[in-house]
Amino acid sequence: MPQESFLDLGVPQTVIDALERRGIREPFPIQTLVIRDAMAGHDVLAQSQTGSGKTLAFAVPIVERVRQGSGEKPSALVLVPTRELATQVAGEFFDVAAARGLRVATAYGGVGLTEQARRAARADILIATPGRLEDLAQRRLVKLGSVRILVLDEADRMLDMGFQPQVERIVRRIPAERQTMLFSATLDGATGRLAAGLTRSPQRYEVTATRPTVEEADHRFVPVTPDGKVRALADLLKTEPGPTLVFVRTKRGADRLVRKLADQGVTAAAMHGDMRQSAREQAVRRFESRKVLTLVATDVAARGLDLDSITHVVNFDPPDDHTGYVHRVGRTARAGKSGTGVTFVLPEQRSDVSRIASRLELEQEFQAEGMKIAPPRLVYTSRRGRRSLLAGRSGRRF
Repeated sequence: MPQESFLDLGVPQTVIDALERRGIREPFPIQTLVIRDAMAGHDVLAQSQTGSGKTLAFAVPIVERVRQGSGEKPSALVLVPTRELATQVAGEFFDVAAARGLRVATAYGGVGLTEQARRAARADILIATPGRLEDLAQRRLVKLGSVRILVLDEADRMLDMGFQPQVERIVRRIPAERQTMLFSATLDGATGRLAAGLTRSPQRYEVTATRPTVEEADHRFVPVTPDGKVRALADLLKTEPGPTLVFVRTKRGADRLVRKLADQGVTAAAMHGDMRQSAREQAVRRFESRKVLTLVATDVAARGLDLDSITHVVNFDPPDDHTGYVHRVGRTARAGKSGTGVTFVLPEQRSDVSRIASRLELEQEFQAEGMKIAPPRLVYTSRRGRRSLLAGRSGRRF
């Protein structure tokens, strides 16, 4: 069956032209699934991993359904978990919104309130973090009574970060007669319960990989020693140049690694929660513009970092579990591009990291450098002698 085009999906030619100017000529799977129903006004639940093209899956229908000069503003609200994601989602909107004569604004913490509130109140489409938006609404600087389209992007992360109370209070300010779309890496558990309470007869879509990890990425596990770890990273960055996101465990570790890389002749920028918002934004801009090719970040600081250009993700400090691995490495090999995920493994980390590899069906990649897969960890033994093992296969898809 031939792939459907944006025109087949009912996307207006002005928006198609705006997409083509950005080099986007064919819809990705999540866009093909969602756009038609979203443009028809149906509620949507979509399970899709980061980097799948999901932002345009809701941005294109929104700019088609929102009318320029339609009374009070905003008409559409997109809630996101982080400041970085708000900025990046807005960037995806600007071209297609401009093609329809619509204004887009962001609202997030860490910047001046007054000017942000003025822009938000004039916007047709508002992209906001829950905390800042609730603050604006409580101060009556932004009215939400005209919102007819609500999107929750990365809903699972919003819940992980403790935003459910704010989200629920914001929703109570929005008319019940609305279209709601929810996008998440998972639609079970707390996310599923939230979705059930926000939507009515939603169309549900799921885009999953055949393996529970990032299929398009090349996965490598590299044994290192404590003394040679920084040198190994510097060598990798020099021999495989390209925009590289390096994950470390702590804020101090990020700053320390940037200094050590400088000693090895590698320029890098840090991004973590102790930095001012302006400093974090500057680090991201330098990385996006390729003035610096290496960004060293903690997990929390990198939430919402949504850049299609990242060629490598390096786990300088391994993630805690398989879910963390997927979230990290999912920042490369995005939107149909290839990429590489590299995990450094100290001798004392081999057992734990091997179990993460097993959970993600990456045993062959882990053993390629001569390391062995550890046996499943015994969790408990019952009175009848039955044992529960930690590293079984998971039916869950990421």
